[in-house]
Amino acid sequence: MLLSHGTVVALVDGKNFDLYRNAGNEAEPELTALPSPKLDAQNHSGVGHRSSPGNHADSQVNEDAHANAAAQWLNDQVLGHKIENLVVIAPPRTLGELRRHYHKQTEKALLGELHKDLIGRKAPEILAALSEHR
Repeated sequence: MLLSHGTVVALVDGKNFDLYRNAGNEAEPELTALPSPKLDAQNHSGVGHRSSPGNHADSQVNEDAHANAAAQWLNDQVLGHKIENLVVIAPPRTLGELRRHYHKQTEKALLGELHKDLIGRKAPEILAALSEHR
């Protein structure tokens, strides 16, 4: 996957949100870590999730709320013209939850998605995973 200069790469899972920006160019991408934003994951709109003893639905509601908050933050950045090109990397379930909350403009800014958990990985590993995903 080609990353133009300035493309933002967002890594999201149920608890974490890491951001990188391509400071290089398409031929020689160079991911620079950005500060992780503070998210308000208090929007527990987990309709359909029921909790009972022995059921781990509460943790799933929290993970979904985190994905929702990450999507809302990305939407705000795209709508505020702070992100023009975006790549999102997340585990399959988180990616599905993110997609539910993307604004139309965020969908247009989205260059690609990769369903993989790369939270905590270094920039070269992220670039290698993106280069394998064409």
